[in-house]
Amino acid sequence: MKFIFNNVLVLSPHTDDVEFGAGATVHKLIKNGSRVSYVAFSICEESVPNGFPKDILDKEVRLSTAKLGIKNEDVITLRYKVRKFSYARQDILEDLVKIRAKAGPFDLVLVPSLHDIHQDHEVICREGIRAFKNTTLLGYELGWNIIHFDTQCFSVIGDIDLNAKIAAIQEYKSQGHRKYSDPDIIKSLAKVRGLQAGCDYAEAFEVIRLFM
Repeated sequence: MKFIFNNVLVLSPHTDDVEFGAGATVHKLIKNGSRVSYVAFSICEESVPNGFPKDILDKEVRLSTAKLGIKNEDVITLRYKVRKFSYARQDILEDLVKIRAKAGPFDLVLVPSLHDIHQDHEVICREGIRAFKNTTLLGYELGWNIIHFDTQCFSVIGDIDLNAKIAAIQEYKSQGHRKYSDPDIIKSLAKVRGLQAGCDYAEAFEVIRLFM
């Protein structure tokens, strides 16, 4: 079954989460004509490695999302503190409602997995569901934060999409020390999901809510 998503919103608790979880799919959507709006709720100023400016991730996320085809004016960065999102649930929900009013309605919203154990990711998932309860919602996969993941939906991706995802992630020079940034790991997961989906490469998503 093919779906057409004209207006898409992707919610990234921290800069780079969407790129890891759904970067190739975002590239494919834009390639096929979708408009994609990207919201990062934190630029993680408290945890930037020594030697980098505190606002480096605000710059890197714009370079990264450009690799996926997202327009700079469709990238929003907010300043919530890392691991403190639970204290600001209502503010986050109100931000989402404002974004919905300004840039919506959306055909598809991507959020972190329902089973993501990172406290900030859990907040964005749940508040995303509250703000967009009448929209198709899919949860993306961040393997290092997930104990259980329901592979209910697969997005078939091509070499171009996968390479764009890897290129986007490589724009995060300040985060290059993280093992999951390794292109071989990124490609290996895409191969595994492709095997499950009967294609070369894929990204997997949980179906949180589906409107046909």
